Amino acid sequence: MRSAYLAPPGFEAVMAQELARHGAGDLCWHGRLALSALPPVPCLWALDIWDAPEEHAVPSIKGAARIMRAIQRNWAGYAPTLHRRSALVTDALPPVRPRPFTFPAAAPDAHLGAWTLLSADRLLLSRTKSSPFVNGEVPFVENRTDPPSRAYLKLWEALLRLGRWPVAGETCLDLGACPGGWTWVAASSGAHVTAIDRSPLAENVAGLPNVTCRYESAFGLDPESCDPVDWLFSDIIAYPARLLALARRWIAAGRAARIVMTIKFQGETDHDTADAFAAIPGGRVLHLWHNKHELTFFWQRDPL
Repeated sequence: MRSAYLAPPGFEAVMAQELARHGAGDLCWHGRLALSALPPVPCLWALDIWDAPEEHAVPSIKGAARIMRAIQRNWAGYAPTLHRRSALVTDALPPVRPRPFTFPAAAPDAHLGAWTLLSADRLLLSRTKSSPFVNGEVPFVENRTDPPSRAYLKLWEALLRLGRWPVAGETCLDLGACPGGWTWVAASSGAHVTAIDRSPLAENVAGLPNVTCRYESAFGLDPESCDPVDWLFSDIIAYPARLLALARRWIAAGRAARIVMTIKFQGETDHDTADAFAAIPGGRVLHLWHNKHELTFFWQRDPL
């Protein structure tokens, strides 16, 4: 075993398609964890990539914990089976108890490995992995009162992963802003937000003193005619290829210092366009824990 990829719940088939495109070889599934005998390949849809897996024979629970303790302190367990035995192994390891994040927050920087029991006497571990979060999950202390939809959680997670968020004195442009979840996030952080949509925002968001609403098409807006902004946000429902053209226009115009954009898929997953987004210099693409059948595109003038 030379690599392992943890799929988001319900998107195992989508991740398998991407891995096949990228030459990951034959896959053996352990719950949502796809195991490969080939070295790691890029995978936008994986919540987590285990890039250094090792198999160990473990005749006992304490033996499994002893092996991991000898390597490093912090481990995140994935247990699609053998739940009781896995829980006992976890209890024998130093505690790793992630709490929900209170936004604004930065991603954890402590080193974290991953492990799972393939059988009662076989341990698979990886000393390193791509995500700093336990199984790629990013829980928040939620605001169930002010945001007009749960879409705000996607932007919270995106900004947490960036380690930056809008602040007072900065300007934001929110394309396709209705009903206003992303506008609420940016405005609540202290920045001034111009919300672009043909439909009205929720009244409590539109009424914020640092929000300006413009009732027009996000795709009809000419970047060349816009004032520069610190942040460009987009959670628009649009075909990925059309959204890619929009992102390229804004990047070429040089009017946005940073871009956070949701790539939404309708029906089949457009892997070609997702790869085209990922190939844009200065950008990257991730499947966030709070994404559904969608990916998130990040871009900034200085490479991430």
